[in-house]
Amino acid sequence: MLTNFSWVIMAGNLVVVVAGIMVADSPPSIFFTTIVFMTTRQYSVDAYVFDVLMPDLVGHDRRPAAFVVYLYLLTSAQALGRDLVPASLQAIAVRTGLSKSAVQVALRHLKRRGLVEDSDAGTQLNPVRRVLRPWRRRWTAGASA
Repeated sequence: MLTNFSWVIMAGNLVVVVAGIMVADSPPSIFFTTIVFMTTRQYSVDAYVFDVLMPDLVGHDRRPAAFVVYLYLLTSAQALGRDLVPASLQAIAVRTGLSKSAVQVALRHLKRRGLVEDSDAGTQLNPVRRVLRPWRRRWTAGASA
């Protein structure tokens, strides 16, 4: 059973309702539910992931599962200290709380977006995913120009 997830209801005017208690004065215009992952580990994630990628995947593409899977793979890659993450569909599904089919659809979308690719090091039984960070290439190329 997953115990490190907590439910939070967030609203469009940055009003947050946690366990039924509103934490702001103005009434919200839009409510949506999100899952917050609480852990004792701390990861540093590029601001691009939350400032640009999250609104793009969740809002524009309407693929929140893709963002959850990418965030899982990104933090796993950081914990391992490399871009290659050994992770099967089942392993990702268990760690994210998503179904295997949702993970499969999310990975397909992330591959199309150029955020994840299958590595040659993996096999069908033990797949290895390469986590890509295309914004770093653009920033590095722009900084040296």
